[in-house]
Amino acid sequence: MTTPATTSHAPGGSVAGTPPAYRRWRVQTFAVTWIIYAGFYFTRQAFSVAKLGILEDPVLSTSLSKEVLANLDAVYLTAYAAGQFVWGAMSDRFGPRRILLGGLAVSAVAAVFMGLLPALLFLAPLMILQGLAQSTGWSGTLRNMAQFFTIAERGRILGLWSTNYAFGGLAAAPFLGWIAYSIVGDWRAAFFAGAGVVAIIILITLKFQRNSPKDVGLPELEELHEPTPQGEVTADDLEMTRESTSAWDTYRTVLGNKMVLTLGATYFLLKPARYAILLWGPVIVAERLSDASNLTAVTVPIAFGVAGVLAPILIGQISDRVFHAKRIPACVLSLVLLIAALLLFTPLTATQNVWLMMVVLAVIGLTLYGADAMVSCVSAVDFGTSKHAGAATGIINGCGSVGAIFGGLLPGYLGTTALFYGFAGAAAVALVILLPHWNRVPSSD
Repeated sequence: MTTPATTSHAPGGSVAGTPPAYRRWRVQTFAVTWIIYAGFYFTRQAFSVAKLGILEDPVLSTSLSKEVLANLDAVYLTAYAAGQFVWGAMSDRFGPRRILLGGLAVSAVAAVFMGLLPALLFLAPLMILQGLAQSTGWSGTLRNMAQFFTIAERGRILGLWSTNYAFGGLAAAPFLGWIAYSIVGDWRAAFFAGAGVVAIIILITLKFQRNSPKDVGLPELEELHEPTPQGEVTADDLEMTRESTSAWDTYRTVLGNKMVLTLGATYFLLKPARYAILLWGPVIVAERLSDASNLTAVTVPIAFGVAGVLAPILIGQISDRVFHAKRIPACVLSLVLLIAALLLFTPLTATQNVWLMMVVLAVIGLTLYGADAMVSCVSAVDFGTSKHAGAATGIINGCGSVGAIFGGLLPGYLGTTALFYGFAGAAAVALVILLPHWNRVPSSD
């Protein structure tokens, strides 16, 4: 069925008639949740930075070999994926503030002990703990954002907001590496520095984060009567607007929504490509550019990350302004371009031209991060609605996180050509899954 628009929006993206204090809390919530999620990367990336020192440490390198470190990554990613399915519903049930503060605190403590106790016996459980703590971030912060921003504006707002994970991935590792290897001269400092950054963010969260407008004496979103995008609304979508009475009721409602499951399957197919390039980018560049130095191999993949920062902003604007808050068309178009870029990766990089390699990786980053943000962020919140945004984003991102495990493993077993053709095939399947939902919109906020 189609739901017509009913009211207009004031300039700047706010719903007309909202209290003046609403704008300040919207800006504050945007800023603090952006900082929280970007900040998680400073403990998340600490292990990646410390690997260089661990492998060069004559005492540790025998017991913590490259293969063992890779297995620890898999342990972390498995715990991270499992946590996604739990914390989203908990954020809906108890509010994101408790979940986020707990996750930040546990992440910082785990990082400190990883630096103090670098033995396999301790690292394995600490990696599980770190994975569970990290998994509180995405669904918790998005649940918080869903309480302050309406459907009609979420494309551009969440597009800008979701630059946090691309920025965190770009900034954390160089900062931690600089502290550990240039300032202190000890790989353990990467863990301690990451924990220090997160400790500061805990204080920021305590001071500036609140769960919803109601917590600060403002009306909830439902009272603002925002316009609903026109399109197809199903009974499943209408069910998502109902308040749940328990965590189990939340899971039943969200898992019963076919669109949430569709987005989860799509994200499972997309995330391996992003994690493969993030974790194996330098190796991929070195294999395709035979004369490239180690420095070149490390720096070329930065093009992928920089494009990833811009992608959510661009696709969010397109989904709001071109497709009038319909998310699937923007995602489908991004996937078409991504498939083409992945198929062309091997023939174009066969030229051994470093600049062409950077351009291809940038295009892949732009289209992959664009589709990624639209599926895991904007669409997840829209179809989860403000009632179940935490559970929906947790389930969708949990499915993607399972796929991320393959992104870390497959490059160790497949050649680059087979890998990128495989990713193109996965993106094509995701495209086929999403196409029938071109006109689908959520029922309401």
